[in-house]
Amino acid sequence: MNVLLIEDEMRVANFIRRGLSAEGWTVQHAPDGETGVEMLAQGKVDVIVLDLMLPGISGQDVCRKLRMRRDPTPILMLSALDSAEERTSGLRIGADDYLPKPFDFDELIARIEALHRRATAFDGRVDTEVVDCGRITFDRRSHIMKVDEAPLELSAKEREVLLFFMSNPGRVLSRERILNAVWSINEDPMTNVVDVYVGRLRKKLGEQGRRIVTLRNVGYRFE
Repeated sequence: MNVLLIEDEMRVANFIRRGLSAEGWTVQHAPDGETGVEMLAQGKVDVIVLDLMLPGISGQDVCRKLRMRRDPTPILMLSALDSAEERTSGLRIGADDYLPKPFDFDELIARIEALHRRATAFDGRVDTEVVDCGRITFDRRSHIMKVDEAPLELSAKEREVLLFFMSNPGRVLSRERILNAVWSINEDPMTNVVDVYVGRLRKKLGEQGRRIVTLRNVGYRFE
């Protein structure tokens, strides 16, 4: 599952990102509403976790923008604003769920799963714990990556990078976007860390490593 977290408090964002990543999900982070809207325009997201008191445009306005352009991505509002009026208002402007802070992490996970389950049911798709990309598979329950049914030994970061590719097949992924999803970095710090990890993955994947295609001056695409 691809989750976009729009949250300006880095301590909270890092806490949520670590917890959701432990579920085997890909988590991208936007520190403000404008960045979140831009990231949504760049690729598919399964669920949005949206703070409301953001710098720049508010979480409510992010929600309004998405619904006005008929974006059906499920939105879970996660906010310290916890009155009945604020929760009702959030749902009325287009959120699918509302969870006040502080929150129980298991409840957050359950609500995200419920939103995704509802959305995929409407699409007629079958939800699964296994990410299946042909000869490469990843089991979210065991965190085991396999190539041709043989377990693949990967570091945690290598697994996160490969899972991010597998969750976005056929999409162009810039280095900046990969840095954000895996290392929680929102801008390219002029590092070649993404290229280094892609090189390691290609070696470990063997013939399947060719599926990670380099797009010069753009990024990568998983085919």
